[in-house]
Formats: sequence, C-alpha cells, structure tokens
Amino acid sequence: MDWTAVPLGFTAGLVISTVTSPVGVSGAVFLLPVQVSVLGVPSPAVTPTNLLFNVVAGPGALLRHHRAGSLGGPLTRLLITGTVPGVVVGALVRVFAVPGPRVFRLLVAVLLLPLGLWLVARTVRPAAPRPDAVPSAGATRTLALAVGTVGGIYGIGGGSILGPVLAGRGVPVAEVAPAALASTFVTSLVGAGTYAVLALGADGDIAPDWTLGLTYGLGGLVGGYLGARLQPRLPERALRLLLGALAAAVGTLYAVQGLR
Repeated sequence: MDWTAVPLGFTAGLVISTVTSPVGVSGAVFLLPVQVSVLGVPSPAVTPTNLLFNVVAGPGALLRHHRAGSLGGPLTRLLITGTVPGVVVGALVRVFAVPGPRVFRLLVAVLLLPLGLWLVARTVRPAAPRPDAVPSAGATRTLALAVGTVGGIYGIGGGSILGPVLAGRGVPVAEVAPAALASTFVTSLVGAGTYAVLALGADGDIAPDWTLGLTYGLGGLVGGYLGARLQPRLPERALRLLLGALAAAVGTLYAVQGLR
C-alpha cells in the first residue's frame, strides 16, 4: 500500500463514520467500491479488510451509546443472533464459491435505491400508523440472518440494509442505530476470525490488508464516537431523511459500479 494514502484513509474513515453512525451504518458499504476500484485490493481480501474496519471503528460509537444508556435491548439480541451465523456462512461462500462482485453491486442497487427513496418519501409524507407495521421477532431475525450472510460475503456491516428496513417499518432510528452498530461489530469480529481460520488452509488473498483496514478503522473509531454523540441532537425526522438519503446514495453508487 502507498503510505501517502494513510492520512487520506484516516480522514475518509473519520468523515464517513461521523455521517453514517448516527443512523446505525458503519460506513464500510461506502469503502468497498473505493478499495476495489481505486486502491485495487484483491479479492477476496477486500472482504476481511472491510470487516477489520468495522472491528476497529465499532467501539467508538458503541462506547458513546453505552454511556447514553441506549445500548442493549431485545432488538440488539435479535440482530446479533441472526447476523452471527449468517456471517460464517457468507465467509465460506466467499472463499469457496467466489461470487462475482458485479452481480452483488447490482443486487444492492436494486434493493437500496428504491428503499432509500421510499423511506425519504415516507418521512416527508408519513403514512397513517399501523399496529402491525413493526416487524415481528421472527421476521427481524430472518432479515438479520440474510444480512449477516451478505456481510460475510462482501464485508458490509449490514446497517445500511437493516436500518432503512426497520426504520421504514416504524422502528425509531434512535433504537435502530445502536442495535445495528452492535450487530455490525459482533458480526465483523466473528467474520474476521472466520477468514483468519480459513486463510490457514486455503490459497489466495484471503487475509485482510492490515494497513488499510487499521487506517480506515482508526478514523472510523473517532468518527463513530462523534456521530453517536451527535445523534441525540438530531430530530427523528432528520435521522430518517439521512438514513434514506444514505441508502439511496449507496444504491446509486453500486448501480454505477455494477453497470460499468
């Protein structure tokens, strides 16, 4: 890695995490196309590198949420019990099946672009509340399992998918954000460990790019704390608009990447 990129990597992690952590998104989903298209990190090493970023960056926001008393609760447990087994399955698929990144980018675009636009529209013109709008425990765990598997394959934290879905179904962003970030941290820790074990007996670039992952992660550590500290000062409407805009932006970014 070019060492001149270290301060840029730290700054990128800092800025991205400050903007994304108030709504429960780690920011790794924005780093993935940069690693592949700009820095040329080989596959599948790009996935554990992203997971390493989440592991290093996660404690900043989690510490702030813990001090505020918003960390923990049933939603956090539901997400973790779903995403942890999913990330192990995803890592096995990534190493031994090697799915193509282009298909993944297009799938993410198809999911997140309309989801983000729908969340923005629903925030601007809210629908009448429905008692059955909030997803059940079983549906939430199933969603978390699917997101964990995707995270294991491609190294995204999952908050960019879990956040818009749960918020769009009526769960307050202030509840979604700490739960999604806690799930991302635990899942990434398990995923990084799984890749480390698989690297012992498999060929290819499986180990993470340690310099890149740590550089981004240290910036994300500071940015995550700042973003979590900022969250209580933002109204629910602003948080929902930010979450929807981030989802739409990620969908657009991946659509452009996938159609090239």
